[in-house]
Amino acid sequence: MTALDFALWDGVGGYAGGDTPMADVYDDHIRLAEEIERLGWHSYFCIEHQNSPVGRITSPTVFLTAVARATSRLRIGAMMWQLPFYHPIRLAQDVAMLDHLSRGRVEFGTGIGVHEHEFIRWGVDYYKRAEIAGEVLKIVQMAWTQNEVTFKGKYFNFDEALPQPQPFQKPMPPIWAAGHSDASMEFAAKNNFHLAKNLDSDEICARKFDLYRKHWYEAKHPGPMPRIFLMRQVHVAETDEKAHEQARKFIASREGGAVPVGGGEIAKTRIGWGSHARGMGSDSERANDKTRGETIAKAAQSYEYNIENGLALVGSPETIIKQLQAGKARMGYDLFCGNHEIGKMPHDQVMNSIRLFGKEVIPAFERSDAKKAAAE
Repeated sequence: MTALDFALWDGVGGYAGGDTPMADVYDDHIRLAEEIERLGWHSYFCIEHQNSPVGRITSPTVFLTAVARATSRLRIGAMMWQLPFYHPIRLAQDVAMLDHLSRGRVEFGTGIGVHEHEFIRWGVDYYKRAEIAGEVLKIVQMAWTQNEVTFKGKYFNFDEALPQPQPFQKPMPPIWAAGHSDASMEFAAKNNFHLAKNLDSDEICARKFDLYRKHWYEAKHPGPMPRIFLMRQVHVAETDEKAHEQARKFIASREGGAVPVGGGEIAKTRIGWGSHARGMGSDSERANDKTRGETIAKAAQSYEYNIENGLALVGSPETIIKQLQAGKARMGYDLFCGNHEIGKMPHDQVMNSIRLFGKEVIPAFERSDAKKAAAE
């Protein structure tokens, strides 16, 4: 069994008070990245959102540059950069510069975006986002490996563009495909990209990861196999009882939980969430998306559903260790990404969870890996 590394998923103050200066929010989360580096985390990820009240990171590359200069070992990335919103050469250059400023610590998370209203508000065709993203990603890779880029596509055309710099990492930073559908599993596998996933139940994730591995082997890539990333909500406290008592107030909670798709401040705007209550336009009715929507709806109603289906890991450090061992054995992920900032959970509880995870959970896996290495 491969080693297990740990990443932190940082919503960057999505539920910080509206009167909190953003300069303070950013500083707090840069300090958080410094702390998790000291605690032994492998990597740190934020997420990009546009036109969103919780979208504090509208320019991931800018924010991650500040994180890069405050840290020295932590790998950094966005999961994901929303490719359809970018000029591909500018994106390639910006991320390459970030790779230099971090001395080769960038993880390039890519995706197409899911919320229709974000595209409507920027005049980007939501239903062509996969095609646009495909061209963007192709051009980014060209810009990272070629001295000049000439490209004629449906959405972008370049005649001897001269991108610089090329990345610090050679030939390029690791590319992650954030996916949900069966088609996205095949896309990631055939392109030899690392795979990132969240939201679905453990049962569905296990099936999707197996599908990804099947397509990867069929593609006959030389290896090694790319990495598999799973993000989950995590809350750790000194005892199981305390952890569940705290988490229950914020997981599947109307008062303390995350703003549901279809609600919140976006619902009060003229455009709202777009043409469908689930926020994904007619894509909301596609089989994969419909199933995931049902999972999210059940998770919003039942705390127990979250725990039973692996959508949230809650407990003492000892319990979390056992849950991670079981999940890794069942699904085969090798980069586990924890979201400790659950809804409107108080800051002191979030930080206690992060510190317990860093001090007691991560070292348990390091000891396990050391024992395996010695045995071999």
